[in-house]
Amino acid sequence: MALTHERAERSTIGIRKGDQVRVIAGRDAGKSGRVLSVNAKKNTVVVEHIAIMKRHTRPNPGKNIKGGIVEKEAGINVSNVMVVCANCGKHSRIGHNILPDGTKVRTCKRCNSTLDK
Repeated sequence: MALTHERAERSTIGIRKGDQVRVIAGRDAGKSGRVLSVNAKKNTVVVEHIAIMKRHTRPNPGKNIKGGIVEKEAGINVSNVMVVCANCGKHSRIGHNILPDGTKVRTCKRCNSTLDK
């Protein structure tokens, strides 16, 4: 019997760590925050102060961890967030342009300004 391995589909996530994003769907819709981490395999992002969950943790004196109920951010799907453009201040889709020097940059679809610094 041959084992079949399912290959994970490679998706390109236009959102990067440090981007300002707005949540467009779910419990925290309308809120905005900074992206803390991106998980490309799970297709999720962790956004600052969004999707707060409570986690019961055990005390660990060796690692200086106090026990109790800890609140931390959970990952939310990339499809539920949009990048906020620094130029126009609105959430928009991400486009890509190639500059004359050959570098590829992310752009705002609303005002065509570059999102990369």
